[in-house]
Amino acid sequence: MSKVILKGFILVPEEDLPRVKAALPSHAQLTRAEPGCLCFLVTPNPSNPLRFDVYEEFVDKAAFEQHQQRVQASPWGAISQNVTRHYQIVE
Repeated sequence: MSKVILKGFILVPEEDLPRVKAALPSHAQLTRAEPGCLCFLVTPNPSNPLRFDVYEEFVDKAAFEQHQQRVQASPWGAISQNVTRHYQIVE
């Protein structure tokens, strides 16, 4: 099995920014605690306050897919529903 890497960025609507920023630490902590998560970074972009750069690594596709399923059913999934995601996924 090969590692899965997701990299890219999210754009947060200005009206959702306070809720997204407040929920992000818990989302990151839960993700980093998942079996198979090797790295999870969401970093505010210094040039655009509505953009967050994202980098994730999982041990394999199964771990990555489990993460995606958890996120969809989580509070983060609801809070970030208006966020636009611009990702590249490499297996």
